[in-house]
Amino acid sequence: MAELTRDDANVTTAVHDAERAAAASGVVIRELSAVADHGAAIALLSAIWRRSPENPVVPPELLRALSKAGNYIGGAFAGEELVGVAIAFHADPGRHALYSHIAGISAAHTGHSVGFALKQHQRAWALSRGIEAIEWTFDPLVARNAHFNITKLGARPQEYLSDFYGPMADGVNTDDETDRLLIRWELRDAEVSLRAGGTPLPAAERLPGDLTVAVPADIERIRREDRTDAQRWRLRVREELTRALDAGGRIVGFDRSEGYIIRPEKRTP
Repeated sequence: MAELTRDDANVTTAVHDAERAAAASGVVIRELSAVADHGAAIALLSAIWRRSPENPVVPPELLRALSKAGNYIGGAFAGEELVGVAIAFHADPGRHALYSHIAGISAAHTGHSVGFALKQHQRAWALSRGIEAIEWTFDPLVARNAHFNITKLGARPQEYLSDFYGPMADGVNTDDETDRLLIRWELRDAEVSLRAGGTPLPAAERLPGDLTVAVPADIERIRREDRTDAQRWRLRVREELTRALDAGGRIVGFDRSEGYIIRPEKRTP
């Protein structure tokens, strides 16, 4: 972790939480600044997204420039092996946020909370620089990512983005449209801090009038086995989430069995 520029209890606690999360997942996390480290990061992410060397997830010269400009490039190491990477850059100053572009964990190290540790390192890095929030996007059909982002981290979706990236030539998105949910992680929020420290919090309470939008338990399997059914899920979730959010609803939680929990806009008499 770089030398702190903000000396307050929140930052100190965030650094401690990040170190504890890394130790619990069996990795050491540090910033990546050397050309060799950048090459290893690109190779790992390209393997995760099943991209050819001629079509990397991030061009090496761009990653080098992002690093030189003071953006976030974090790597998780199990011994000498790089097993996780997260890349983020500074957003528009008015947003007071870091934008997390991509993060990935090697298949051999999924299920060991390495992703959680990387996000805590990223959170401490941001707070130490006076950054109040981190934003990123994720595919709303991937239930495990929705659970991780909303329930485990305490981030909140802000906006539905239809076909955000356009066609992507990789082995994950294939020919599906690249719909995304934009999510914002308020780094100083009390519940976010509790989750960062490992305190389990109950799922969002369902209130009368709340809506739910279901997603499949395993969209990756559906994409492999039935592309038509996967596309039906895409259009259904897009229509239901867009309608609810456009009407002023807020996504306040995610339930593994029921999907997104949406609280409609309060109407004054």
